Order: sequence, then structure tokens, then C-alpha cells
Amino acid sequence: MGVHGVKAVFFDLDNTLVDTAAAGRRAIEEVLSRCVAQVISALQSKHHYGEGEARVICDKVQAKLLKECRDPAKMCITDLRISHWEEAIQETIGGEANRNLAAECYFLWKTTRLQHLTLAEDTRGMLTELRKGVRLLLLTNGDKQTQREKIEACACQPYFDAIVVGGEQKEEKPAPSIFHYCCDLLGVQPTECVMVGDSLDTDIQGGLNAGLKATVWLNKAMTTPVDTSPVPHYIISNVLDLPAVLQKMEHQINAKLGNGHMAGSNE
Repeated sequence: MGVHGVKAVFFDLDNTLVDTAAAGRRAIEEVLSRCVAQVISALQSKHHYGEGEARVICDKVQAKLLKECRDPAKMCITDLRISHWEEAIQETIGGEANRNLAAECYFLWKTTRLQHLTLAEDTRGMLTELRKGVRLLLLTNGDKQTQREKIEACACQPYFDAIVVGGEQKEEKPAPSIFHYCCDLLGVQPTECVMVGDSLDTDIQGGLNAGLKATVWLNKAMTTPVDTSPVPHYIISNVLDLPAVLQKMEHQINAKLGNGHMAGSNE
């Protein structure tokens, strides 16, 4: 599927092509079900500890992940996330820090989340069809090790002409530089590219900052944001709706070309 003037489509990864949030929730539940007995055993000499406290710990970890801020030069992602578990355990039950237990919980969560990260069959089909007409690039923010592990887990490499991880670049989305780097990789101009993603702040604002031809916001809940800025060119509720958007763009471009031709003929 080709579109006049569009040579490339950039896709975000997390919660756009793969449901990272859902995988994380399932991983937390598995940690909860598999680790409660181990936690109780480790702490039974000092604490009366059960599933209620375990759920509180998991909720605290989820909150810490959402507010996570890290300087890659000072701390690796593994140490930071083990610390999330360590702090959550200590905040919930007190006592001395238990780094070993925290590490056990973290690696179980990480392994389980990766197992649940999948590129759906219908999404694979859509990417395969799109690639017949345009070049495809995966553009994801985040720690290079974490994102590369996700990419490997969902086996999405064969569907893209290039993959760019923000943590491997000088700047991440929404900086224009990373979008222009992607354009250079594919040998295209920003005005020939479309950005698809679920984040207004990084994907949409970044695409606008870089001067891309169009931005497509994946708004699964189809809720209206309190802040109406930035404004995407198109909004979809499912990534599978993208071909219809590209087709709409094609019709709009053809209509403009037709109008221009008629105007020229009348002069």
C-alpha cells in the first residue's frame, strides 16, 4: 500500500505495536502468585507476611515504575528496578533491606513480562502489507538493553527496514534530531514520513517538532485529553486502523492534485 508523497512510516513500540502495559500487569500477577510463599518463608522469623502485603508491594512497584527517572550514566536499569522492589518491600513490612528477595522478584517480573510481549498475528499481517508500499521503521524510547530485549522477545525485527532505540542515541523522542536520524537511515525526507504512536508528548509532539508529513495518535480509550496540545493529524483507536488512515491520506492528496489540475486547465 503506497501513498503519494509518503515513503516511510515510523512506529512506536510500547503500547502501540505491543501491549507492554498489559504484559507488565500479567507479570505482576505472576510474581504475586509465585513469590508469596517464598517471601513468607524468607521473612517468617520476623514478620507475619501474606498475600495482602505482597499485593501492596506489587502496587508500590507499579507506582515506582510509572514515576521512574534514571540517569544512565549513574545507574543501570537492572539496579534501579531491583531497588524499586527492595524499597517497596521495606516500605511495606519494615525491617532490614532484603536485596536478594528484591532481585528474585525483579527477575521473575522481567522474565514473565517478556514472555507476554507478543506482536499479534493481525499486526504482523498489517506490517507485511504496508511494507510492500512504504518503508517501515521502529522508533522506541527507553533503555537500550530493556528495549532490545523487548524487540527480541516479540520478534518484530523482520517487519522493519530499520530499528532505532532512543537509549542508543544522543536524544530521544520528542527531540527532532532522532526523527531526522531515522529519515537519514531510510534515505527519506521528514515531509515523506508518518509517525504512529500512543504518546502525545513523545510520538506526536516529536513528529510535529521534526516536520513530518503526518502524525497518527493511537488513542485506545478514545478519550479526549485535558490538554488539547499537541494536536495529531489523525486519531485511531486500534493500530490496525492505520491502513484506512493512509488510504484517507491518499484520497485527500488525489483530490488536491485533481483540483490543482482543474484550476490549471481553467487558466
